[in-house]
Amino acid sequence: MLRYLLKKTLGWLLMIVVATNLTYFLANLFLDPRVNYLQLRPPRTPEEIDRSLAQYNLSPATPLLDRWWHWITDIVLHWNWGYSPVGDSVNTQIAFRIGVSAQLVLLSTILSTIIGIALGVYTGSRQYRFADRFHQGLSIITINVPTVVASLVVVLLAIMLNQSLGSTLLFVAGAQSPTVSGFWPLVLDRIQHLVLPTISLTLTSYAGYHLLQRSLLLDNINSDYVRTARAKGLTRQEAIRRHGLRTSLIPVATSVAFAVPALFTGAVITETIFGWQGMGQYFTSTISKNDVNGVVAVAAFGALMTAIGAILADIAVVVLDPRVRVTGS
Repeated sequence: MLRYLLKKTLGWLLMIVVATNLTYFLANLFLDPRVNYLQLRPPRTPEEIDRSLAQYNLSPATPLLDRWWHWITDIVLHWNWGYSPVGDSVNTQIAFRIGVSAQLVLLSTILSTIIGIALGVYTGSRQYRFADRFHQGLSIITINVPTVVASLVVVLLAIMLNQSLGSTLLFVAGAQSPTVSGFWPLVLDRIQHLVLPTISLTLTSYAGYHLLQRSLLLDNINSDYVRTARAKGLTRQEAIRRHGLRTSLIPVATSVAFAVPALFTGAVITETIFGWQGMGQYFTSTISKNDVNGVVAVAAFGALMTAIGAILADIAVVVLDPRVRVTGS
């Protein structure tokens, strides 16, 4: 198992290095950091702009290979991912925004996974009954609702709730209030800010796990090993829990593992609507500002999360499927 994980880790590490360096060259070819200085007053000359960018290793006047060597050396020796065209540290931005996104993404992922799997098992074991048809219809509607629509509906309902209570129970923007201090007041304030975007992300993601889990469970219920378990005296529900569920969880676990990196870097709409300064918002900001180093750092983070998801998926398969045996070959 350890040798297998080591081989997978080294392979993904190579992929991350190649993808990150390729992104660096592409970003330098298609993004122009000089646009950040064109609207300044008084106007700056091209020479002044190049001198300003040169201190951040972003001047187009410097040969691309020279910039790349300086950039990769700084990362290897100092773990410094560079600066934006206006001097903001990419390391500082990434460190802050990962924490912001993690609060939102991890909680919504856990909730959507638990709700989706639980509904999949519940409806799959009650095929074609009212509960099955009702939850299927609800999930089909939910999965087809655009994220922006779901988020706006959640915001409107929260505003109506706050107005009916005459006070602000749930906040519709930001990750925290700037004036709150103290441990427990801060915890309560974070929860009040976290509820709405978490509900929005959960609503748009649980249905996929529900429908996938239900479909897989129905395939396994009629398999030979489940029928054999029932022939040995187990009830239908016991046979599903002990045998059918474990096998059907494998593709769902793989799906969840690969969904986490996508959510980290892709919750752009949700973070924009709720005013969260996370990785999704940073991704769009770096592109709009022609921030070469920021774009590359986001791409590297996305590649890292994808690698972690792939490794977690492999581990889930080994743990859930007793037929799989990992060897060193």
